[in-house]
Amino acid sequence: MQFLLNNPQNLIIYPQKSLAVPPSRMCRASTSACLSRYISGSQGQFPLTQNVTVVEGGTAILTCRVDQNDNTSLQWSNPAQQTLYFDDKKALRDNRIELVRASWHELSISVSDVSLSDEGQYTCSLFTMPVKTSKAYLTVLGVPEKPQISGFSSPVMEGDLMQLTCKTSGSKPAADIRWFKNDKEIKDVKYLKEEDANRKTFTVSSTLDFRVDRSDDGVAVICRVDHESLNATPQVAMQVLEIHYTPSVKIIPSTPFPQEGQPLILTCESKGKPLPEPVLWTKDGGELPDPDRMVVSGRELNILFLNKTDNGTYRCEATNTIGQSSAEYVLIVHDPNALAGQTGPDHALIGGIVAVVVFVTLCSIFLLGRYLARHKGTYLTNEAKGAEDAPDADTAIINAEGSQVNAEEKKEYFI
Repeated sequence: MQFLLNNPQNLIIYPQKSLAVPPSRMCRASTSACLSRYISGSQGQFPLTQNVTVVEGGTAILTCRVDQNDNTSLQWSNPAQQTLYFDDKKALRDNRIELVRASWHELSISVSDVSLSDEGQYTCSLFTMPVKTSKAYLTVLGVPEKPQISGFSSPVMEGDLMQLTCKTSGSKPAADIRWFKNDKEIKDVKYLKEEDANRKTFTVSSTLDFRVDRSDDGVAVICRVDHESLNATPQVAMQVLEIHYTPSVKIIPSTPFPQEGQPLILTCESKGKPLPEPVLWTKDGGELPDPDRMVVSGRELNILFLNKTDNGTYRCEATNTIGQSSAEYVLIVHDPNALAGQTGPDHALIGGIVAVVVFVTLCSIFLLGRYLARHKGTYLTNEAKGAEDAPDADTAIINAEGSQVNAEEKKEYFI
């Protein structure tokens, strides 16, 4: 019993192999008894396949297995139902398709340099009566192209609104685009997905809008493309920002307490882009009064030795093509002797505090003594009152004795 293959233009024709029947089952295929025995023997045979996913340009392995097989032939065919392999016989003229393994229990083939057109449903057929099949779907992932960032024109002025667009094509399924600035992800972005002309892959773009300031100068903005075909290694594009801004100025003195007779250096620290150069020094709104003693060197103002006439407001002004900025420093020249006296302990203050403490202590002792003396006199005076009110001598003596007893009680109570 033989099966004939269709013969498309690109097929190789081989003499077909008859359905293999074990010698113990050999009989005339035309008899019903023989056919019945053959069908019952093939009921436990089923081909098993698995879906395969491969990156475009990679190699796909298609495997068909049969756990129980009595020498029945296996065949792989593509989505167009063209036979690729019949057992170990190659049927399609395609150098990308090779045999991996052929046995009664397995037929495995490989397809190299896979393209998007190879995607589809492949069929493994087991030639029993009836023929049994198993489907395996080949998914081909389209690799996204390296992303490109557009929309940046250097330089950008501080305060301007910047719009950057990141775009990548050829992904299948559509790739995901993420933005990062200073290694921090930016979530508020626009996302657009469009189908390519081949109706298989996608072009994806993402737009980032933000207002720039001087802190963005030199910062790297990164567009990252994530896709399952990239094996956890995303593709990235980077744009380094260049921001122009007005100068910022600060005056730093060489000492916090300028002293008469000593030198002083005032440094004008200016930052800006483009870099401001040179800086302009003034005093009290006019030129420096003593050029021989006040020397300007780059951003530094050197006053060789200070005196009281140097007191005043010094101004440093920095200018670039974007704008102008300035800072002021009020100079007060100190007397060295006064500063030396201030550095030691304030003995007058300490003496005053000690005097107050002594005075408060003496006052407290004096008031306490008066309080004790006044209360003691009051008790003795009350003791004498017993004799003044007595009508006769006997009563006075009794009252006096009672008063003395009370006085003793009072004294003991007071003590």
